[in-house]
Amino acid sequence: MLGTITEKFQNLFSKLSSSKTLTEKNIVDAVTDVKKALLEADVNYSVVQALVERVKENAIGEKVLKSVKPKEQFIKVIHDELVKIMGSDEATLSLDGSPSVIMLCGLQGSGKTTHIAKLAHYLKKMDKKVMVAACDLQRPAAVEQLKTMATKAGVTFYGDLNRKPVEVAEQALKQAKQEQFDVLLVDTAGRLHIDQELMNELVNIKNTIHPHEVLYVANATVGQDAVSTAETFDKQVGITGSILTMLDSQARAGAAISIQQVTQKPLKFEGNGEKLEDLQLFNPTSMADRILGMGDVINLVKKVEEHIDDEESKKMEKKLLKAAITFDDYLKQMKMMKKMGSMSSLFQMMPGMSGMGDMAMSDDELKSVEAMILSMTGKERRLECEIIYSRRKRIAKGSGTSMDDVNRLIKGFKRIKQLLKRMPDLKKMGLEDIQKLAGGNNLWH
Repeated sequence: MLGTITEKFQNLFSKLSSSKTLTEKNIVDAVTDVKKALLEADVNYSVVQALVERVKENAIGEKVLKSVKPKEQFIKVIHDELVKIMGSDEATLSLDGSPSVIMLCGLQGSGKTTHIAKLAHYLKKMDKKVMVAACDLQRPAAVEQLKTMATKAGVTFYGDLNRKPVEVAEQALKQAKQEQFDVLLVDTAGRLHIDQELMNELVNIKNTIHPHEVLYVANATVGQDAVSTAETFDKQVGITGSILTMLDSQARAGAAISIQQVTQKPLKFEGNGEKLEDLQLFNPTSMADRILGMGDVINLVKKVEEHIDDEESKKMEKKLLKAAITFDDYLKQMKMMKKMGSMSSLFQMMPGMSGMGDMAMSDDELKSVEAMILSMTGKERRLECEIIYSRRKRIAKGSGTSMDDVNRLIKGFKRIKQLLKRMPDLKKMGLEDIQKLAGGNNLWH
């Protein structure tokens, strides 16, 4: 995700590293590179102009030019301006109604129906009683799709192919009030392009159900086109915010950076995967971090808090500090990590580790490691006996792996224990030293 723009910013910062001091000339050159990177990422031109002018103005200030760490100061200027232009703070949903009514709109193929289900799942985790209404009657398949996804999300579905979209919305609201739902989510029709018939239908639905939120769903891979379409939807329908989809793909960041500034309505959510749980609040600081290649600590911490038990974490911390982990401990940690997503996606979120996906095990490797550990006896997993040749042979056969795989697992596990014993010294070591100690990029090989 965002690979091209992140790479360009990293190259720019590397060039600044070779400068002992910042001058007006190299700042002007750097700002020119910033402008090129943003335009190539399909950021709206007027947004680019406004951003680079503010970067230039702030970067040429005395504080930056006389800074002990000029490169870091320049990066901070860019980071702060990106955050401002994307809205500064997380924007929450309006959930004050009984029920709160949220209507989603957008072009066909933007991911509306999928993100209705994701939003329903998100709200259900907040202990909200949720109903979804299928008002996209242009495509009967969309009704069935939403019904299936609503069932998967564990929320109530309402749909009626024999009624007009505005009637479906009206009846869904009536039922949601009678059955005391907390939230009603309304899916609406899309088109491959904007037309007046679509806009009239959306306005009619809006005027009938009076939603607390009208969220425009934008496909991040479309870039500036998504932004200009959002502007049209806002002018004709009146949106309260946006949801940006497909951020796990090769999105160019243009929509993320531009949409709030152009519509003057907050970007509220981002979709970053295919699963129901792959929806999170849009955080401008988090997005600026990712664009500049600084990882995504904000959402990493949220994932940890959501999926990892605090008490178990403290127990594991004590074991780690004593280098007393067993294969049982490792298996437990691996299961917790799998709940948080793929290893490669977690590495992307770690500062300074976005380009080091080769250090993480692939999903297939994780499955093999899990199978090998589960093929061990209780004593073997607890390290109460030596895993000799005959035991390794049995583990390989039981897990459907090879002797080489088992040998690598055991050898890698020993390296990790050595690494943990030297924890107090790790702060003094660089990444290359840690990799040498671990025996290469992948700890298990």
